[in-house]
Amino acid sequence: MADTALDLALDGPALTAALVDFPSVSGTEEPLTDAIEEALRALPHLTVDRYGNNVVARTNLGRADRVVLAGHIDTVPIADNVPSRLDEDGVLWGCGTSDMKAGVAVQLRIAATVPEPNRDLTFVFYDNEEVAAHLNGLGHVAEAHPEWLAGDFAVLLEPSDGEVEGGCQGTLRMLLRTTGERAHSARSWMGSNAVHAAAPILARLAAYEPRLPVIDGLEYHEGLNAVGITGGVATNVIPDSCTVTVNFRYAPDRTMAEAESFVREYFADCGVAEFVVDDHTGGALPGLSHPAAVEFMKAVGGRARPKFGWTDVARFSALGVPAVNYGPGDALLAHKVDERVAVEKVTHCENRLRTWLTT
Repeated sequence: MADTALDLALDGPALTAALVDFPSVSGTEEPLTDAIEEALRALPHLTVDRYGNNVVARTNLGRADRVVLAGHIDTVPIADNVPSRLDEDGVLWGCGTSDMKAGVAVQLRIAATVPEPNRDLTFVFYDNEEVAAHLNGLGHVAEAHPEWLAGDFAVLLEPSDGEVEGGCQGTLRMLLRTTGERAHSARSWMGSNAVHAAAPILARLAAYEPRLPVIDGLEYHEGLNAVGITGGVATNVIPDSCTVTVNFRYAPDRTMAEAESFVREYFADCGVAEFVVDDHTGGALPGLSHPAAVEFMKAVGGRARPKFGWTDVARFSALGVPAVNYGPGDALLAHKVDERVAVEKVTHCENRLRTWLTT
């Protein structure tokens, strides 16, 4: 465990290392939350609030716009990859380097070194992002204190390899169940095989052609796939039930209701006896046409990309706040034993945000 105090005078890479050396696996974030709260309360230009193991700090300068910078402080379980290690090539290794303590370090650096931004700022540090959705700290804050998250634009510092990723796609997991009649497998004609009855579902999935909508200039790529199939009673019994688990990753121009309707309609003539929503989280529009987003893109440079996975930008979208993902980590390295981040990416991300918020 690192010292309980966080030194916000450290540069971005060194602060990232300090955060990595301060273990905060999901469910154990309280000591790190305490340290972040203490460090932020020492900054006179910020108002600091806490709810559970979630800290929200805000400037109140009366600016015309308010921008939210948000990031989760938890990590997946440590895999013998803490403490952090900086190699001779300028790469910092360790659990959470990419997802997303490098992004949290950038948040803290901006909070400490930009006391008079050109837009009012809200900094959100939250727990339990890497586990079940009902534990998510940002969700808890949104329910209990939605006014703390109010803003005109939000940046989630999730790993995006230093490129802007607009919005995120929704994800729907639905169970498609077929039924049959049990019988002894030696006399299969006396029953009806529910697993065989799932064949039209699988055929329809194999024939699926993805929709590629363009939103704010970003081309999203929807996906509809079987991610599991269960059925069977015993090796000598014709099964009377079968469940195909389908995951629909859909573009953010669909509502949650529209996504569910699409799946039901797509398989309407496939012999499905029951449709059951197992899990569902809506997407988030990129909001790149918003004036703050336009200025953001000018400052950080590069070309925006669509976000194909789901992130907490969706929670901001639900609150009416357009949001993007922009962080120094690489999502392809998240959760890996050899997780790492290039220190140059941390510095680059911090400098681009500072430029946007001060010029």
